[in-house]
Amino acid sequence: MRRSRLCVLMAVLAMVTGGFLAGPGTAGAASAALPKHSLIGYLHASFANGSGYVKLADVPDAWDIIDLAFAEPTSPTSGEVQFNRCPAEECAGVESDADFIAAIRAKQAQGKKVLISIGGANGQVQLTTTAARDAFVSSVSAIIDKYGLDGLDVDFEGHSLSLDSGDTDFHKPTTPVVVNLISALQSLKSRYGDKFVLTMAPETFFVQVGHQFYGGSGGGDARTGAYLPVIYALRDALTVLHVQDYNSGPVMGLDEQYHTMGGADFHIAMTDMLKAGFTVADTGQTFPALRDDQIGFGVPATGEAGNGYTPPADVQTALTCLAKGTGCGSYTLRGGPIPGLAGLMTWSINWDHFSGWAFQDAHRPFLDSLS
Repeated sequence: MRRSRLCVLMAVLAMVTGGFLAGPGTAGAASAALPKHSLIGYLHASFANGSGYVKLADVPDAWDIIDLAFAEPTSPTSGEVQFNRCPAEECAGVESDADFIAAIRAKQAQGKKVLISIGGANGQVQLTTTAARDAFVSSVSAIIDKYGLDGLDVDFEGHSLSLDSGDTDFHKPTTPVVVNLISALQSLKSRYGDKFVLTMAPETFFVQVGHQFYGGSGGGDARTGAYLPVIYALRDALTVLHVQDYNSGPVMGLDEQYHTMGGADFHIAMTDMLKAGFTVADTGQTFPALRDDQIGFGVPATGEAGNGYTPPADVQTALTCLAKGTGCGSYTLRGGPIPGLAGLMTWSINWDHFSGWAFQDAHRPFLDSLS
């Protein structure tokens, strides 16, 4: 479809002035590419907790992808999601919408990506019908357009995704909540085009545990591995998959050994599965490897932020092993090194601020040194 002369002139004006023009069908376009290894963090934008509120303008330049947490559904099955910024009575010092949008533009002008994250621990999203799917696409688009965001982070947890009995082919899923989510994400990607940033932050239970259990096979939990068909269907559109390597039980790796969160070994084994690919339990199928630049992993910024906090030295041991294939301890990489590793995610920027920016100060320079 050809753009009108007015649209062309507006785009030229935006480039000349260094500004950004948002509108329907237009996701944010940064003026510079992301670094080889990105630092990715969630910003508590809709709620307060013990970590305190941080204005978007005050987020340091160390952060490359900023996920605004969270947009949540009006009800679990409505499909309609809303992004309600934290009210002043809950978040002291919260900025106005105008200042918030101005901060988004400033971050984008620096080459940062600002995304809306959907879900979280309290935001159960179950797209059980095509009507819910359509409401999801419409409401997410409205949020992206209002704030001129660069894309979407899918952080479905809890009971948002599960697999119906007999749904054992992740290439061709039949469960409505999975099929409709895939369709919705494909529609959003089509609407916004190549510059649309799509990230996902599943827990290990929904990804790597699929190697040992898939869906309700063997009488297990129908949620195990339920992200696999979504990741597979969106693999060409996916920017980064940064699995939450925290709040996890022990998980069996490709060495058929159980790995426990909180140390370098866990991050190495879990991330290697995404690089090498892995067999999916009871399906006779193999989940294929992702590209290097699509693979990351997530850790808590502090011990207060979540179970599975990993000391900086151990995180960096894991990053070195994964990127360079050295210092891997007793673990042998099945997929080989990941020199183009996408980066490191944390929950959260607020918790890092709470700890005096210890996470970013340790890991931003280290990520740069891996390049």
